[in-house]
Order: sequence, then C-alpha cells, then structure tokens
Amino acid sequence: MTTSRAGADLPDLYRAMRRIRMIEEAVAVRYAEQEMRCPVHLSIGQEAVAVGVCAGMRPDDQLVSTHRCHAHYLAKNGDLKAMLAEIYGKAAGCCGGRGGSMHLTDSTAGVLLSLPIVASSIPIAVGAALAIRQEGRDAVAATFMGDGSIEEGVFHESMNFAALMRLPVLFILENNLYSCYTGLKDRQPRRPFVDLARGYGMPAEAADGNDVEAVREAARRAIARARAGDGPTLLVFDTYRWREHCGPNYDNDIGYRTEAEFLDWKERCPVEQAHRRLVAAGRHDEAAEAAMTAAIQAEINEAFAFAKTAPFPSPETARSHVYG
Repeated sequence: MTTSRAGADLPDLYRAMRRIRMIEEAVAVRYAEQEMRCPVHLSIGQEAVAVGVCAGMRPDDQLVSTHRCHAHYLAKNGDLKAMLAEIYGKAAGCCGGRGGSMHLTDSTAGVLLSLPIVASSIPIAVGAALAIRQEGRDAVAATFMGDGSIEEGVFHESMNFAALMRLPVLFILENNLYSCYTGLKDRQPRRPFVDLARGYGMPAEAADGNDVEAVREAARRAIARARAGDGPTLLVFDTYRWREHCGPNYDNDIGYRTEAEFLDWKERCPVEQAHRRLVAAGRHDEAAEAAMTAAIQAEINEAFAFAKTAPFPSPETARSHVYG
C-alpha cells in the first residue's frame, strides 16, 4: 500500500479502511492481556476521515495528529510493527517505547508526530507549513483535531497566522460530537463549523465524514489549493467514535450518549458503506473479501508477534532524550 493515493479508487480506499478497522479491533481484543501498559484511544468508526485525507498526501507531506492517532498514522503508511511495538513499550517502537499509543511518528511516511494535549498539535502543523514555505517546496502540512480543539485559543491563533501567511496547511476537524463525555450542545453555541473560517478569510468545506470518497474529494481540493500557493483550508467532517473515549470497551451505558444514537451511527459505518458500494457495482465479492481479510490478518498477526517478542529498552537508556 503506497502512501499517496491521490488517484486511489474505491477498492484501495476500502482496503485501507478495513485494514485500520481490523488492526484497532485486534488492539481492543488484546488489550485485556495487560501487556499494553498505556492508554489507547481508538478510531473505530472514524476510518473514512483518515483514509480519505491521506489518499491525496505524499510521503513528503507532513501530518500531525492527536491522542486518537492510530488511524491517521496507518492511513499515512506509518510502520505497523513500529506502532505496535511502541504501544507495547518496546525499544523497536517508533518512539523507542517511551511514548506509547499517543506519541506516534514516522519520518519516512511523513507522520511528524502526535500529541495528547488537546489542540497542541495545531500550531506544530502550522510551523511545519511555514518551514515548507521557507524551503520553497510544494508539500503540504495537515493537522487533525477533534471538535474540542476549536475551544482552545491556539486553534484561532493558528488559523489567523496560517491565513495571514497563506500557508500550505489543512485544518481537519473530525467532529465526533463529544469531548470526552460532554456533547456539543453543552460546550459550544450552535453554528456551522465552516463559519469558523470566515473570520480569517479562509476557504472551508464540509463533507460526510463517513463517506470516504466524499472526504477524499474535499481533501483533494484543499491539497491542490495549498500546493498552488493559495493557502490553508478548514475541512469539517462529521463522524462518530464507537468505543469509549479512552480504552477498548463500549460505554453507552454510563449516560452521556444513548444506545439508539450509537446504533444510528453504526448503520452509517464508513467501512460497510464502502463495502456495499463495491458489491453493488460488481467490483467486490465474497472471495475477494476473504482473500483481502486473510492477507490483512496475516500482517496483523506478524506485527503483534514482533511487538510482543521485541526487547524492552535497556535501563541504561532511561535518561536518554531527557532535557532539563
């Protein structure tokens, strides 16, 4: 699977989403073994945003993510073995086992970093875009954020600076309706999120975050503008996380959202939508599905075996990379 899928057809997008879904479901199942000693924030249900956006990105484009970063890292072609080794705290992890699930990076794939502090990743992507501009390259930077991030001042400061400097950066808002356990109506006034860009004279576009082709096309237009020197874009994608805010389980029973709401969004599953579209068009069948999932499962099994048997960091390196 290549990193840049600007001309990717639906079968490629579907496979990328199915792969992410299977990887994260495997993480959820194996988490109970108590060998992954870090929190995990899963993107199950939100795969279309990651895959659709990254379809148009190149390896030299820079991606910055949040605490919910697995799907972004994998969609940008981050190394699966290095990701799982990091979650297991192993020396072969992408951060040497020091960062865990919320700190993923892959310089070869253009995954600059991920950060757990809400909105803290946004100005870093803007800085990456500024560096791209200063170096005279036609690459772009992209920052993913949840709807809680737009409540932080640094979001607005970054939007203003990026618009003023016409930087090649995409602000990608994954609106999954909740910040931890608090819904939008209890946190923000009612208005279209695209209106946030108006005050900065910035283009904005909204699309169905569970339709991978719609996401891809909106991102493609924004990336083209950025590469052409026409500045940043705010992209708004409504989607929904299935699992609890942090962890491998479901939490519909604790009262902040209803089972009916969850089931309604589950019917709009981005992976199954793409699957149904392919089958209806005669482009996918049971045999192809079985072969594809078997190949993905083999890759997952190999990656988990690598992560579980890899050595832990040496105690002598405990003070490495520590500054103070």
